[in-house]
Amino acid sequence: MQHRGEIIKEAVYKSGFPITELAKRMGKSRRWVYLVFENPTVSIDILLQIGKIIHHDFSLEIDTIKPHVINETPINYSKEEEYWKNKYLQLLEEYNKLLKDLKK
Repeated sequence: MQHRGEIIKEAVYKSGFPITELAKRMGKSRRWVYLVFENPTVSIDILLQIGKIIHHDFSLEIDTIKPHVINETPINYSKEEEYWKNKYLQLLEEYNKLLKDLKK
């Protein structure tokens, strides 16, 4: 089974989207993109950003992007929910810090 980085790599190559342009739009280096291809635990945020840029829906290959139902029983996504809660709190803290910096 392919890991997330390999899935991204395959999708990028199939799309024909240039690595240099992808790196530029992500605000990263080409080397960073190649490191993503080797990373088995690429974050959902990065995955979704890349998918948006190359016009690819990774939910078809990666289960945790959208909820699935097996035998009419929903799968428990508590780890994913925890991830998004932590992401929200992190962004909220950064936002509050920026607001404080603007007031100075």
